Amino acid sequence: MSVELLDTTRFHGFRVRRQIAGKTYQEYFSLKKDGRRVRGPARAKIKQTAEKRDEQLRRMQEKAKAEAERTALFDKDGKVRGILFRMKTEKSGTRTPVFQIGIMSNKVDKIVNTTVSINLHGLKGAWEKAVDFFCEHKKISRRSQLYKKLLRAQPTKAKLEAMKRRRRRR
Repeated sequence: MSVELLDTTRFHGFRVRRQIAGKTYQEYFSLKKDGRRVRGPARAKIKQTAEKRDEQLRRMQEKAKAEAERTALFDKDGKVRGILFRMKTEKSGTRTPVFQIGIMSNKVDKIVNTTVSINLHGLKGAWEKAVDFFCEHKKISRRSQLYKKLLRAQPTKAKLEAMKRRRRRR
């Protein structure tokens, strides 16, 4: 909740403040009338009005956050943010191609990481497993259009080979 009681020489009342899509929404609800402090039921009513406005702003904030998350799934090249192609060096020294997933999980509210082996599952199977893990933690339905779009963003073998060559040169 972002309803705050301010008691300064210049203002006595509640302030409601939230950041929504980069814009600050800030409103003040005075607890003074005719130069005197409001008490009792009148004060409770003003507080309730401030809390209602805060609830409206909270819903707007959640919608904006959800929309920002949906639009931020793909980078400018159409690749999925959070799923990377990597050449993982095993303990034996063997280099294995994998999809590495590292994202902020909406399910457990912390950063989660995993890798999926392309050698073990094949390119298509590994991509599907990576997208399934991604969608599980981002709470994206497997029946949604977004899920289908994520599956279609699978890198081709040619792109992966080009990435492997670039990495070898480094």
